[in-house]
Amino acid sequence: MAVLGSGVRGSGLSAYVAGIGLPCYLLDLVPEELADEETAKGLTLDDPAVRNRLGNLGVQHALKADPPAFFDVGDPALIRVGNFEDNMDWLGEADWIVEAVAENLDVKKRLLKNVEKFRSEGSIVSSATSALPISEMGKGLSKEMRQHFLGTHFLNPVRYVRLIEIVPGPDTDSEVLEFMAHFAERVLGKRVAIAKDVPYFIADRLGTFGIMAAMKATKKMGHRIEEVDRILGLATGRAASGVFARADTMGVDALMNVAQDLHKRLPNDPDRDVFRPPQFLRKMVGKNALGDKAARRFYKRAEFGGAQMVLALDLDKMEYREREAVEIDSLDKVGRIDDPGERVKALVYAEDRGGKSAWRAMCDMLLYAVEHVPEIAGEIVDVDNAVRWGLDWAIGPFEAWDAIGVRESVSRMEQEGRKIPEKVRRVLGEGEGSFYVSEEGGTKYFDFATGKYEPLAANPNVTVLDGSKVVKSNRGAGLLDIGDGVACLEFRTAGGVIDADIVQMLFDSIEEVNRNFVGLVIGNSGTNFSAGADLRPLLTQIRAKNWDGVERMSRRLQEACTLLRCSGRPVVAAPFGMTVGAGAEIAMAADRICGHTELYIGLADVAVGLIPGGGGTKELLLRCTENVPPDPDTDLLPYVRHTFELITTGRVSTSGKEARRIGFLRRADRIIANRDYLINDAKRAVLTMAQDGYVRRQPRRDIRIVGERGYATLKSSLLEMKWGHRISEHDAVIADKLAYVLCGGTLPDRMLVDEQYLLDLEREAFVSLCGCEKTQERMERMLKSGGPLPNRGRIAHHLSV
Repeated sequence: MAVLGSGVRGSGLSAYVAGIGLPCYLLDLVPEELADEETAKGLTLDDPAVRNRLGNLGVQHALKADPPAFFDVGDPALIRVGNFEDNMDWLGEADWIVEAVAENLDVKKRLLKNVEKFRSEGSIVSSATSALPISEMGKGLSKEMRQHFLGTHFLNPVRYVRLIEIVPGPDTDSEVLEFMAHFAERVLGKRVAIAKDVPYFIADRLGTFGIMAAMKATKKMGHRIEEVDRILGLATGRAASGVFARADTMGVDALMNVAQDLHKRLPNDPDRDVFRPPQFLRKMVGKNALGDKAARRFYKRAEFGGAQMVLALDLDKMEYREREAVEIDSLDKVGRIDDPGERVKALVYAEDRGGKSAWRAMCDMLLYAVEHVPEIAGEIVDVDNAVRWGLDWAIGPFEAWDAIGVRESVSRMEQEGRKIPEKVRRVLGEGEGSFYVSEEGGTKYFDFATGKYEPLAANPNVTVLDGSKVVKSNRGAGLLDIGDGVACLEFRTAGGVIDADIVQMLFDSIEEVNRNFVGLVIGNSGTNFSAGADLRPLLTQIRAKNWDGVERMSRRLQEACTLLRCSGRPVVAAPFGMTVGAGAEIAMAADRICGHTELYIGLADVAVGLIPGGGGTKELLLRCTENVPPDPDTDLLPYVRHTFELITTGRVSTSGKEARRIGFLRRADRIIANRDYLINDAKRAVLTMAQDGYVRRQPRRDIRIVGERGYATLKSSLLEMKWGHRISEHDAVIADKLAYVLCGGTLPDRMLVDEQYLLDLEREAFVSLCGCEKTQERMERMLKSGGPLPNRGRIAHHLSV
């Protein structure tokens, strides 16, 4: 791959594809002047370091990005930096060339004409433009290049936004379009929406409209900005950031520039005046209040009375005030509704000012979206997909319209004097009164072109956990039949929190699978795989000083994980997102892991003053030592120390690749780029293992320990940190108990023990720590505020150093 342009989007894209594993050329302009530091070093304009300066700065920007642009530390090695004068011949080796230079049509056209001289016939060329017409860029290019040319709009930050909008040009070959959609989905792990060649395509067009319409209505409705963000956030199925916090993240100047450009380039849009920036937005840009990248923004943190607090901008006075709590009854009520469609419906029909504002914003968005299909997208499906995947909305405009009731909402709109588009009347007349209908064969959508309901294209690589084939279930989990003789254990608790119901379902699932299935997948369709164990029942047992109950909870999870590890059928876990504590213990107990690229896995139990008590301490030790040469003279202590540091620092991987490098994933575990494919790929892994002749794993009885010698070494370093006041007394207590478990107690060095011996040590240490007052304080703090005690970071810092 070759990326031309090393700005924010170009550098982010090169970092992403390198993280996926694709070699990448990153080229940019040759500087015309020396920088001060280059002059100080005695460099000239002919030195490669100077000529490649912009490309190198792009890589450095990606390395410093927060959140990280790269997946792992080795990724930058796959990027080769060059420039537009010396290295255009590299394009002959590229299968895909992406133009990502400044948003200037003339600049892009000149560069593409130059690309044509160097590219290989058949290579794909795309523009990463967010706004400019693909048809205009292709003018003057050869027919063969135009057939291989299209738009590929990645939203920033490239690594984290799931959407790619693919925009075919007038001459784009259908096979090229089909290949790019498949490649983007399967290899890059993106979700694809096919957009029309119009300004800002789908997501940015609708997203900017929604923000600008809300900003203009804020003063009219008499709302503070924090109220608007609550109303037009999760409550209405949109991103949690809402409107003004989203503007801070985007950059206030960037938002205003996009809005002004849309206003200029959409002369025939009857709603174009919505894109005219309000006066307060112009004032902010004039005062350099540019959002998160500047000192001034809609929200900012400041110290007041010795405490940090969040200030919010008063749009009337253009001065900061303390952010106030939002007290609107309808918002409090809908906050308890999990289903986004039901939540939106309840809010827009509420009679208080929150409901009235939500209704107004919903009407604005729904009418604008339907008015511009098929201008911006061929089908309503592409519109809904683009805003969900690109803007992180829970439901798209047409899904939301169905949720609030098309007929009911249109009747109210007519009473208010709003103009109802003819396309909506067709849905009510020719259709069944909704944009989507569910039938036995699946879901269908209303196609404005045919006036009929057309089936949504099914992706054979995606397994949807819809609960239609439930084998067993309880309040916290369910066992589903996902076909081909494979079952799936699905966590259903909020955040995938591991509770007694899930643990019970682990036992029930293994029993059922061993009788009636060829294997088991563990996965779910939530926001995260698992946020760890539910602390409340554990704390209840501790407060009652029921130490037998505490010991029983630890033993129960240990036994469940052991059962998974030694199942008679293959078990594959499909973790993604946060996979910590007990969630990580369950995932690591599986035969294989098919993890997402965005996998944040770790044993962070020290945050609540504990060590892993469900078998995780033992399991991570086995993973970190399993590739050590069997020679009995090999010193195991460095591997034990590595395990010790991972747990005592509460290390959580920043990606699936890092998880593999530091030891949470094995070499045989897979990393999947597209999260939608996780369950299906895990299912395929189960079937492959079964077809290859699965052999039940047996508990290990040959685990070599470092014993008393290793324990003394680790304890010595802990004492040194404690005496140096680099860690607290209780940090040292936790780490000491962990060291004792990992070293196998005070048995002789090189002695062989079995798994149960280590599990018993782990459980004893876990129960002992539960009895510590400092641990109980940390648990209380975590439950109350969602964060660990402040001194939690000190042991992490010093042990990682």
